[in-house]
Order: sequence, then C-alpha cells, then structure tokens
Amino acid sequence: MDQAVRDFEAYIEMERNLSPHTRRNYIADIWQFQEFLSENNISINKEIDDRHIHIDHMILRSFLAFLYKQKVKKVTISRKIASLRAFFKYLLREGRIPYNPADMIQSPKIEKYLPAFLSVDEAFSLVGVTFNDDVFGLRDKAVIELFYSSGIRVGELSGLNVDDINWTSSLMKVRGKGRKERIVPIGGPALKALKDYSGVRSTVLQVENSNGENPLFLNRFGSRITTRSIARIIDKYMLISGINKKISPHALRHTFATHLMDGGADMRVIQELLGHESLSTTQKYTSMSIGKLLEVYDKAHPKAKGGT
Repeated sequence: MDQAVRDFEAYIEMERNLSPHTRRNYIADIWQFQEFLSENNISINKEIDDRHIHIDHMILRSFLAFLYKQKVKKVTISRKIASLRAFFKYLLREGRIPYNPADMIQSPKIEKYLPAFLSVDEAFSLVGVTFNDDVFGLRDKAVIELFYSSGIRVGELSGLNVDDINWTSSLMKVRGKGRKERIVPIGGPALKALKDYSGVRSTVLQVENSNGENPLFLNRFGSRITTRSIARIIDKYMLISGINKKISPHALRHTFATHLMDGGADMRVIQELLGHESLSTTQKYTSMSIGKLLEVYDKAHPKAKGGT
C-alpha cells in the first residue's frame, strides 16, 4: 500500500492541483488508516504485487469503530472518510481495486452550529484599535482591514504577492483552494491601509524570493508571513479591542459574509467573493461580471468606501 499512497500523493498534487493543506490532510488520514491496519495485522495487499489491493467495506467499518472509540469528533471522522473515498476512487481508476469500498460507508451526521463572527460594531472596534506607527503596526492594520474587507482565507492572505494588488481598480487576485484564481474587491479603508504599509514595507525586505515571488505581507525576517503569525495578530488586536470573544481568521471570513448578507447581498455574490468551490468547479468565474460584483459589494459592505 505504501507505493499506492505515494502514487496518490503525486496524483493529487500534479493532476488534481490540490492545495498543500488539503494534500497533507488526505495523506495523513490515509497513513493513519494504514497504521490501523498494521497494528491489527490486517493485510490488504495481494500476493502478486504491491499494485493490487484487496479491501472491503467491513475493514473500513472497523477503522471507523476505532475512531469512535477514540472519541474523534464527527467532523474529523467525516473528513477521514472523504480522504479514503478519494484515495480508493483513484485506485479504482487505476485498476488496483475492483470497486470503491468507501462508497458503502455513510458519513456521520454533523451537528449544525452557528459559526463565530463579529457584529458590525465589534468589527469596527477591531479595525479601529490604535496600531503602532511602525512597519509592523501598519502591516497588522492592513492585515485586519483586508480580512474584514474581503473575507479571504488566511492561507490566501498569506499567499498574496505585491503584484496581486491592482491599486487603480481596487481589486486583488486571490489564489484559492486548488490554486484557482478569483478577483476580489478591496474596500476603501483597506486599500488605504495597504498603501500605508506598502510605503514602508521595503524596510524589512532583506532578500528577493528565489522563485521570483514578491510576498506582500512580511515577517520580521523579511520573508512571507505565515498563517500562524496571522492568527497571532488577530489574537493580539482582539485583546486590545476589549472584545470578549475568541476569534480566528476564519471567523473574520464569516463576519465578512454575514455583514454582506445582512446588507442585502445575494448569496450567489457572496459565494463568488468567497471563492466557494460550488461556483468555481467548472469555470474560473461565474457569468456574473466583475462590475456587478463591485456594485453589490459597494452597496452591501459596511466599509466598502468609508468608515473609520
């Protein structure tokens, strides 16, 4: 099975073009399944070679029973099933198994929950805190303003390059899941914060990136800021703002979407701006024009043009 996993890893990187985060989750889930097989002396390789695998849904049920016994969360179990389903779908396509055993496994019902988000007043309090006047204070302000302005994912914000910002049209190019690109508008306050930061950004830029990239947000070492550092920035200013909530970067994405919806934006527009896969699977953008997106965004977002 080792070779099959390595082949699958190459497939989801080269052909499926999945993000590094998604690939890591897929492979980690599959290796955990293999570890379970090994610890329970379950062999799934046929004697002829390592290419062909013999497995049935009862083995998968045993693995799920093990996960439930370990009190793994249902949402995590559901993800592991999805990982194995994708893996076996690949093996079926390659002729290594006669059918996909994961198709006979039902994912657990996930409890519905309301995602955490900030009210408009809380969001304004967060972006309105006093930031230091140095390069990192200006960077942090730009990070928070851009989160609330655009609703992009933390990995997308970390991955922004200088050339992704179109200062004239107040738009930015965002690389989302599966490296799919989309165009997202930048609100007025966020654009100003970005310009202020860009004016001093070069003071921490020490070396050019070897692969030709020019990261927008830099850390103290002059290289691209990490998603973990961005999360720490959010924590820091939530504490300063006095808002008694634990808010993640993803919660700011929910805040963006909620405020747009409350402002009257159509769900389809919100999905387009967020880059949800349901709208970007078959084409880069929907038939809705960028102009229409900007029009709805300007009307619905609390800080599209003005604000403090």
